[in-house]
Amino acid sequence: MCGIAGFWHFRSGRPADGEVIRAMTATLSHRGPDDDGYWVEGSLALGMRRLRVIDPAGGTQPMPNEDGSVQVIFNGEIYNHVELRRELEGCGHRFRSRSDTEVLAHGYEEWGAGLPEHLNGMFAFAIWDRREGRLLLARDRLGIKPLYLAEGPEGVVFGSELKAVVSSPTVELSWNLEAVDDFMTYEYVPTPTSIVSGVEKLRPGHTILYRADRPGARDERRYWNLEAEDPGDSDERGRRGNPTEMARELHDRLGIAVRRRMLADVPVGAFLSGGVDSSAIVSLMCDATGERSEKVRTFSLGFGDPSYDERAHARLVADHFGTRHTEREVTPAVVDLAETISGHFDEPFADVSAFPTLLLSKLAREDVTVALSGDGGDELFAGYDHYRAHRWAERLRWFGGRMGWSAADRLLDQVRPSPSKKGPVNIAQRFAEGMLRPRDLEHARWWIFQDLDDRRSLYSADLSGALAGRDCFAHYRERLREGTERGFRGLGRQLYSDLTGYLPDDILTKVDRMSMAVSLEARVPFLDHEFVEFAMSLPDRWKLRGGRSKWILKESMRGVLPTPILERRKEGFSMPMKNWLRGPLRPLMDDLLHGVAEREWFEQDEIRRLEAEHVDGRRNHAHRLWCLMSLELSLRGLEGARTT
Repeated sequence: MCGIAGFWHFRSGRPADGEVIRAMTATLSHRGPDDDGYWVEGSLALGMRRLRVIDPAGGTQPMPNEDGSVQVIFNGEIYNHVELRRELEGCGHRFRSRSDTEVLAHGYEEWGAGLPEHLNGMFAFAIWDRREGRLLLARDRLGIKPLYLAEGPEGVVFGSELKAVVSSPTVELSWNLEAVDDFMTYEYVPTPTSIVSGVEKLRPGHTILYRADRPGARDERRYWNLEAEDPGDSDERGRRGNPTEMARELHDRLGIAVRRRMLADVPVGAFLSGGVDSSAIVSLMCDATGERSEKVRTFSLGFGDPSYDERAHARLVADHFGTRHTEREVTPAVVDLAETISGHFDEPFADVSAFPTLLLSKLAREDVTVALSGDGGDELFAGYDHYRAHRWAERLRWFGGRMGWSAADRLLDQVRPSPSKKGPVNIAQRFAEGMLRPRDLEHARWWIFQDLDDRRSLYSADLSGALAGRDCFAHYRERLREGTERGFRGLGRQLYSDLTGYLPDDILTKVDRMSMAVSLEARVPFLDHEFVEFAMSLPDRWKLRGGRSKWILKESMRGVLPTPILERRKEGFSMPMKNWLRGPLRPLMDDLLHGVAEREWFEQDEIRRLEAEHVDGRRNHAHRLWCLMSLELSLRGLEGARTT
């Protein structure tokens, strides 16, 4: 695992400055504390920071081919690198290391820009081809690993994190107001935009090829996408008609994905929440180790508030399989991490589960260098509450009409929210709010925390004017439209939209930044692309069956996982932010809200109203307030990174 950075002045031809690439790469030292490397040639510069996982002694980067005409910098892991190495050796290529990075150098020689299609793994890489005068950038299929880039009059600048890109003197630091609007809608900045104008994220499953002979253009290509199963394939329909057989195949395929991700030259463990996803991963890791399951290390966190605490469930799984289990309680002192966390995201990011994810990664890093995670299971098997909410909404949509739900929403507004995680009042309030939002948002109605009217009240006249006529839900609607074009319908289309939007931009961003903050490599077996293709071919009715989510996944683990784990409802990895904003986080909140108000994007009176209602317990505005706080933390951090 690494952090990579580079630039190529292919338009201006100006010689590369070695000090600039060293400064860019230095911002990524947390991603790779073990080694660094650089390649400066003419107008091109490459840099990397390395975390040694595969072939610690021989995997130094940039990695060349035999004659040095190809140079590779790479962040990630290629799980089929051994098989690819054999294939490439059969084609006459000579290897000097056991590193998966070297497979990219020789693979590029053999397959050119088609290289990513041969890879099973998580990756973001840059390949320099001196002979042809070409630079290839690529990102893995599901967006597990990040890559930012900025094009300008001189050429292109790129890096694993935004701070690396904006540390280049050729990149101007100015704020993208449309990204501010997106962030206030989604609580993250969706791909391909970023909070900095002119800086973008490379889309998952895409490559970009820059060529010296075409300095005015770039060749961007999508090399992978999901396709719905052909309804005309009678053989497949017959095979998919047997849920018992498919549950067994699901178990076996997920086991293959887990075993692939256990290969490493360093200690490997697993995050364990006690939910079905992480528990399934742990069970398959124990299968892979056989009688040595006590060598599997598992890690979990909990809170003093029992409605947020999952340690008992994690402990049940750990005891069931006999793993070496470590757990720790998160205390309100976690609020001291707010600035640290923001500094690792660079962009504003308001998913509060980033806090426990960082602490869990830190706990795991005390014993292991690699940790397997259960992320992706919810998006593949309909694990989130909003999928069930949408189903109920379709059944209730004629009940009372919009006016009826508006009355219910006003009535529920008079009831104080519960301090617990999922009290009945909180659930009812969220459901009524969602029913008032546009139907074409489908399940997204229940994970939006800033309605259009809310934002109109919050935005200043200047910001509202800059955003006039803009559809803040365009990113989500585009995901649904694309899912329809790929042949998905109903629940399958909603899963597709989350796999291609919410998953890479929220969940995987969180896991990457928080694990890399402590130099831990997180691997996600559910997102093996072959397993994803299989899972998305399964019928929707096996994923959300009645009121039960993840039905087919749970069936695949029946008799393997303890029954209480299979029967418990999803809790989610979160923290009591709403309570902490009324207590230990309040001084920071006061400071940050004052700072964001001074930027003149928001109405100060509205900010003060939100804060007052939240502090006295009349309303739960935690999401809105933390969004504003995260925005200010992010902007301050990027401004500081640029000045240093």
